[in-house]
Amino acid sequence: MHNLQIFSAPVGRFFLAMIFIMSGLNKIGTYANTQGYMEAMGVPAALLPLVILLEVVGGVALVIGYKARFAALGLAVFCVLSAALFHADFSDQMQMINFMKNIAIAGGLLMICTSGAGFYALDNRHKTS
Repeated sequence: MHNLQIFSAPVGRFFLAMIFIMSGLNKIGTYANTQGYMEAMGVPAALLPLVILLEVVGGVALVIGYKARFAALGLAVFCVLSAALFHADFSDQMQMINFMKNIAIAGGLLMICTSGAGFYALDNRHKTS
């Protein structure tokens, strides 16, 4: 079981992080469209730079395992908020699926909050002095 844990922690962090990193980078490329979508959903477009920062920096922090518990908590809260704000139309099956996807990702991130980053993480480096 130990060998599985050694490899599953960094791979799991990578898999969870990629959705945020890719989404944040995509928002940079489609900035105006994303602002318009946010405003249409009643969310101030001025929050977009913070969203991009959270997604990209938080995602990278997860991948490298740096302050992983804090990054995971921030991203989990973001997932729940974005599910509630953007995907709460349960009469639309795709929105319900997106809602549940966000909630499931938040659950995985909360596991990192509880267990830590696991193997191959900067959080686990030993200090020498």
